[in-house]
Amino acid sequence: MVLDLFAGPGGWSVPLHRFGIRDVGLEWDEWACRTRAAAGLLTIRTDVAAYPVHVFAGRVRGFIASPPCQAWSRAGKRLGLLDQDVVHQAVADLAAGRDTRTKLLAACRDERSLLAAEPMRYLHALNAVGEPEWVAMEEVPDVLPLWKQYAQILRSWGFSVWCGILNAADYGVAQTRRRAILIASRVRTAEPPPPTHAEAAEPESLFGPGRARWVSMAEALGWGATDRPVPTVCAGGGPGGGPEPFPSGARKTLADARARGTWTAPPAVEGTVLTPHARRAGRSTRHGAPGHSPAAGPAPAPTGHWTWSLRSNNQANATIRPLHEPAGTLFFGHRANECTWIAQAPATAGNEDAPTPAPIRITAAEAGILQSFPAEHPWQGGKGQQFSQIGNAVPPRLAAHILAPHLGRTLSADDFTLAA
Repeated sequence: MVLDLFAGPGGWSVPLHRFGIRDVGLEWDEWACRTRAAAGLLTIRTDVAAYPVHVFAGRVRGFIASPPCQAWSRAGKRLGLLDQDVVHQAVADLAAGRDTRTKLLAACRDERSLLAAEPMRYLHALNAVGEPEWVAMEEVPDVLPLWKQYAQILRSWGFSVWCGILNAADYGVAQTRRRAILIASRVRTAEPPPPTHAEAAEPESLFGPGRARWVSMAEALGWGATDRPVPTVCAGGGPGGGPEPFPSGARKTLADARARGTWTAPPAVEGTVLTPHARRAGRSTRHGAPGHSPAAGPAPAPTGHWTWSLRSNNQANATIRPLHEPAGTLFFGHRANECTWIAQAPATAGNEDAPTPAPIRITAAEAGILQSFPAEHPWQGGKGQQFSQIGNAVPPRLAAHILAPHLGRTLSADDFTLAA
């Protein structure tokens, strides 16, 4: 089997299933488990830190771990950075067969920090029976020093190991998401997968075709020059869901803009005909919004030509990317990290005073596609639970390229289009 710790909503599982391989995911979050169940993914709902390892011994070919990143992420308080010495000590102790977690947990400023040491508890027990054959782990970039400690231990056990930072955009994900990756193998040289994409398209050479240009948000979402950026209301996707709130009249404004032909895509997308992704059942175009009074009349339609960008959060230093580029790293989990589509200044001279359409929150379905999940992935829970799952997941397309060599697969730039 392939054992997947902190399996989340299926970032590693989706490509494994495309390869015809089933993993066993260990996950605690209720809504991630419900999403996995709806997607047909085998899951054990459990506390990874408490589950016994011996039940897997003798059956594990591949080992995957993506410990929770909240303690280390730049989107949070980053107390994990203050706990690094404690986590390094836990990894060293577990690698030697000493379980000091209870004592060390009391010294942590964020109890989630120590979860980054849990993979070593499993690896130590599995190594006693000569398993696994290969290892793949993923976390935020600040965890790289910890991965280097894991690498040193795994090499002493006979593994070939590589660890470093990979950019998801280099592998066809419509997002410049940088992650610390560890790859280890007992049977082959561990090395990073060759990138298939680059910031600028590369010409063909004597060595073959060059890398394709990074995938833009417009390409991933299937938005062409005649499509407004957010044509639907998120239906919530499960218990606790419901219409996603948005500024009054914003979608009516965009609907009018589309009808009048006054919205235009950025130059790189202008004139491109892209097939929009099919929308899931339960999603439909709405004119107006909760709290909007029809008696007040429709929101004013823009009279200029607008380009649309994605703002990564509502903080002053938020990353803003136009549709013809990949998104910045998508963070979710609390209100400060809400991503919104925003209209940029009119491109047509003389329309500088035209009213700017109000910002519109990104939907969970759109965020999932930008994370390279299939458009039909069955996200469960209300919008908060869905966004939390998406923001914490490894991008499936990046995972596919990491896993492919271990599974005897070769991927090109175009043969693993997960969001199609």
